[in-house]
Amino acid sequence: MTDTRQARPDASSHATLGKAADENFPVAPFFLPRAWRDDLMAVYGFARLVDDIGDGDLAPGGVDAIHLGLDPETAEDRLAFLDAFEADLRRVFDGSPRHPLLRDLQPTVRRCGLTPEPFLGLIAANRQDQRVGRYETYDDLLAYCELSANPVGRLVLAITGTDTPERIRRSDEICTALQIVEHLQDVAEDLGRDRIYLPAEDLKRFHVTEADLAEPTAGASVRALIAFEAERARALLHAGSPLVGSVHGRLRLLLAGFTAGGLAALDAITDAGFDVLTGPPKSTKPNLMRQAGAVLLRARREG
Repeated sequence: MTDTRQARPDASSHATLGKAADENFPVAPFFLPRAWRDDLMAVYGFARLVDDIGDGDLAPGGVDAIHLGLDPETAEDRLAFLDAFEADLRRVFDGSPRHPLLRDLQPTVRRCGLTPEPFLGLIAANRQDQRVGRYETYDDLLAYCELSANPVGRLVLAITGTDTPERIRRSDEICTALQIVEHLQDVAEDLGRDRIYLPAEDLKRFHVTEADLAEPTAGASVRALIAFEAERARALLHAGSPLVGSVHGRLRLLLAGFTAGGLAALDAITDAGFDVLTGPPKSTKPNLMRQAGAVLLRARREG
């Protein structure tokens, strides 16, 4: 008898890749060479899927679990799911992976000479999410971003053959900022998962309690806290922006888009009066384009 659960084996992969349109930044815009677009989407598919596993956004016993050889009962254990996913990732480098998104990643890994470390960092971040729901200090949060965000920028530089120590440092600043911006947008959603990515030392400083974060709208103390964290993220984006001027051509446009996406999202948070509890503030396309133009102008001056 045919297993009807596998009748459309790539349906979940298409759904995963489709989430690229919801990101704060363009993942693989049309103006890039086709090979780069394919490689960036392959990496995005990995990163999005591992986050979906860590967030519990996949149906237990669904097609992704089946691809990884998990039975429905085991698939409800996110750590077991992540273990199976890591095992399949390792097959990308030394065998034949089972999951379609990892099969799609294998040519990119070989063509670009990518190493396992950035991918393992993203998996480690999602394992940490299962065990750690609070961060005491800003430095603790930065250490988490080193796993959860910075590997993505390093992979982009590796794919485009532009990874130097200085560019990696600037990329880390931008990626950390983008992660913080996402955390600010998703305070309410994260709290629903029993996670708070606002440092406890900052909550104490601004006299914000967890109960305040559970309110339908943000009070003055919460708004002050979000404004403080938003300014930190903005400073990181500006610190990392020389990365844009250090490259040329279409890659400069891509990196400007990443940076502008973070700045435009911060503008949306500001325009919402720093009330992120009513829902994630989203940037508008006109403001994204305006920020991209400003980033490119600054890059030309610095370059």
